[in-house]
Amino acid sequence: MSAQNPQSLDQFLIQCQKRVEYSLEKTLSRSIPSNKLKKAMRYACLDGGKRIRPVLVYASAQAVDASMNDADMAACAVELIHSYSLVHDDLPAMDDDDLRRGKPSVHKAFNEATAILVGDALQALAFQCLAEQNNALSAETKLLMTTMLAEAAGAFGMTAGQTLDLEASGTRVELNELETLHRLKTGSLIKASVRMGALCNPQCSEAQLCALEQYADNIGLAFQVQDDILDEIGDTDTLGKPQGSDRAQTKPTYVSLLGLGNAKTKAAELANNAILAIEGISTSANSLRDLANYIVNRIH
Repeated sequence: MSAQNPQSLDQFLIQCQKRVEYSLEKTLSRSIPSNKLKKAMRYACLDGGKRIRPVLVYASAQAVDASMNDADMAACAVELIHSYSLVHDDLPAMDDDDLRRGKPSVHKAFNEATAILVGDALQALAFQCLAEQNNALSAETKLLMTTMLAEAAGAFGMTAGQTLDLEASGTRVELNELETLHRLKTGSLIKASVRMGALCNPQCSEAQLCALEQYADNIGLAFQVQDDILDEIGDTDTLGKPQGSDRAQTKPTYVSLLGLGNAKTKAAELANNAILAIEGISTSANSLRDLANYIVNRIH
């Protein structure tokens, strides 16, 4: 693996987090007929989370020398989709988690009906952001981004993965089945983030896009393996969500199938494969390289 530069990565993370926070704040400041809905939507999205998916949008845009301004709405959209998915995942009918990002889940802070509606509203708002983005991107590119995000979020991606995850609870699954589940549930949105960032430069080559997709395939799975590890060894205060919830719900994880040591090895291998996938891209992709290391070494 390439050596990580914590200082430059920290600066990049802060820069990207500020950019997407500004876009989210602006988007969620719009007039909404229901003050309760608006308050709950802002509660679900603002002032929390690592913003890894929008950071990947920006890092991918940077890798192909695209404008950060052209990446803002794509970054905002993926975070809105991610936030909606967390609100719905936490519901009693799903994962039944009472804590998210270090504070009560939306259904606990408000109520279940409001949480469902918040998720619905955030999902719709994500696509509105892509359709209305005011930048230099062509209408064709905006449509392609919208299609990518829809596929990643729906029955061919994240939603299918969550369904498989619920079906697998309490059952024994094979490693290849677990990989399929997580490539859909977690990896699909991460892959869409990287691809949309690359689309911010219309001159992005097919070779670059292919390399970035291979990177995303590996890092998306690495992210989930590390999540499984943290669910086993982390603590609730650091994670910002209940520790051990996967084990409590008898969910199959990489730790339960491989053991802790082998799961850590798997995460490191996937991160290394991600870095190798973009070795043909210049130093403009260094943030992506650093992020690969960060994702498998994070503690929350």
